Amino acid sequence: MNIPKTHPRYTSLKIRERLVKGIELGITSMDGLIAHGRGEAFDYLLGEKTRRFAKEAITGAASLLLLAKHPVISVNGNTAALVTDELIALSEVLSAPLEVNVFHASKEREKKIAAYLKAQGAKVVLLPDATCTILYLDSNRKYVHKDGIYKADLVFVPLEDGDRAEALIKNGKKVITIDLNPLSRTAKTATVTIVDNITRVLPLLLKSIKIESKKKKTVLERVWKEYDNKRVLREAIRWIK
Repeated sequence: MNIPKTHPRYTSLKIRERLVKGIELGITSMDGLIAHGRGEAFDYLLGEKTRRFAKEAITGAASLLLLAKHPVISVNGNTAALVTDELIALSEVLSAPLEVNVFHASKEREKKIAAYLKAQGAKVVLLPDATCTILYLDSNRKYVHKDGIYKADLVFVPLEDGDRAEALIKNGKKVITIDLNPLSRTAKTATVTIVDNITRVLPLLLKSIKIESKKKKTVLERVWKEYDNKRVLREAIRWIK
């Protein structure tokens, strides 16, 4: 698509273009387009800008990621298409593996996502194992890698399903998510919820991690202790109203 930068919906249309490209590559599902459209509506309500409550959540997420002993980054079709380079950069800076996890069962698509990420420079990309599952979940997303999500103490799950977010918490893991809908089950369940567009969040999160990584562990622990996800969600809801 030849979209002029003067178009009022330029950024939004470019994001849609990436998802369509993802479908052509076989990494994004048609259902992912519906999910994106739902989130896009909430982004309009945010004025398509990163608000103060999102920035606070990003700082909280950065401190928690740096404190984690075994963080894992969960990747589905939409995230692979939208923030490929940023996911790879996040994986490298945290020494955290990327793990493919999709709702609609498709070994072919899982392998295509992994191959796509590796082709773009990802070093460690794990695939779910049919012999390894997490508890409290019946969908395809219960299958995980034994060296990834299964043993993770923290899972970064942008654009997440509410049932898996709940299951991960019940399995004793902390969960960081990005969700444009502060009223969703995922948003209310996660340990840290960043209410913003993933394409804006990832660059800011990488910058925040770079800043927070220079601080002592005791300072990071204090930042995390003072973070209040319920308050952040209340502020996001007030903004939208």
